[in-house]
Amino acid sequence: MVIRQDYTFWRIIHNLVLDKEYRVLQISPNQQEVWLESSEKHLPNIIRILRHDLDWGNWMQHDMERTLNNVENVGRKLGRKNIDAVNIYVSTYPPVDNWRFRLEKPLSKKGHRTKTVLQTFLLHADTPDAQDIDKLTEMLKIKDILDIDTPLFDSSKLELLKQEVLVATQKRIKLEQRIFQNGKPFFTYFFITLQLLMFFLLEISGGSTNVSTLIKFGAKENSLIIAGEWWRFFTPIILHIGFFHLVMNTLALYFLGSAVERIFGRTRFLVVYLLAGFSGSLASFIFSPVISAGASGAIFGCFGALLYFGFVHPKLFFRTMGSNVIAIILLNLAFGFIVPGIDNAGHIGGLIGGFLASSIIALPNNKAVLSRILGLVVTIILIVALLNMGYNMQPNP
Repeated sequence: MVIRQDYTFWRIIHNLVLDKEYRVLQISPNQQEVWLESSEKHLPNIIRILRHDLDWGNWMQHDMERTLNNVENVGRKLGRKNIDAVNIYVSTYPPVDNWRFRLEKPLSKKGHRTKTVLQTFLLHADTPDAQDIDKLTEMLKIKDILDIDTPLFDSSKLELLKQEVLVATQKRIKLEQRIFQNGKPFFTYFFITLQLLMFFLLEISGGSTNVSTLIKFGAKENSLIIAGEWWRFFTPIILHIGFFHLVMNTLALYFLGSAVERIFGRTRFLVVYLLAGFSGSLASFIFSPVISAGASGAIFGCFGALLYFGFVHPKLFFRTMGSNVIAIILLNLAFGFIVPGIDNAGHIGGLIGGFLASSIIALPNNKAVLSRILGLVVTIILIVALLNMGYNMQPNP
């Protein structure tokens, strides 16, 4: 047998998930607590709804404070700076002591460049406050939170609501999983094998740190590019200077390349990797006169591709990898500026090139014709301008 409050609890969740397209973040094992998330500007970012018969207002106060901290943590993981959250209690009766003053003002918490606000509501059967109901209805953009016509006991309707919520949640999870399953890595392993093979050839031909050997096998050397050896914009991608350089870039390519190739698919990954590698070499050609080689520019292009993915799917990006990706990019760029001998121009060029390449090819099943044309035009203009700059500013060979 099911009382009206159980039905109210699941009906609110049902409306939010199916009508307002909230995403279920968590459902407790006993299905009495549900966390929801939305990116719509006119709706609360996070909603926590708890089906619990309240006894004392003091318990509710402590729970509200814990919820505020949890909301802040969830918002941080989702990459949100300002969190507008709603906390809803669905109880058979209100607490026996004085409790209303606890809900008069929202709880708030300020952090470094962040602010979390939690507004709490209590829904109960004992003459609920119509003003609170109207405020919550307006805030959530749903109607009839408490339906007086709902039968006191109706387990079949309750189970139907539950199943529809769970089915909708599973469908969305599968759709998100498909975004990361557009192809198994192939070119990632191909380039790893190729750079290992080329390193072996460098070592037996004079050494991977020998300047003449590097130039012979295609390292970036500005005067030779000026002389007409344009292929040196591409060949440095598969060459590495020293064993440590090879190991670091191989590991980075293994993890990053696999992720990007699964998201974009094989052909798109190949375009991103080559264009980013070319962009890194081009930037190095303009801003660095020294001989250089390595897959770092192309690998940073993989970072650029992930940033483009975050631009298209910001919620999914920050929920899965966003904070880590941004932190690693900033850390590597800072490391490149601090430590001498690192071609940071190539890194930044590869990062930009990877993002632009991704904007041209777009994600699978995402036509985005106008943005792709814009990305192509911007890329062509930048390449032509930078090539002209590079060839004009280099000394005569």
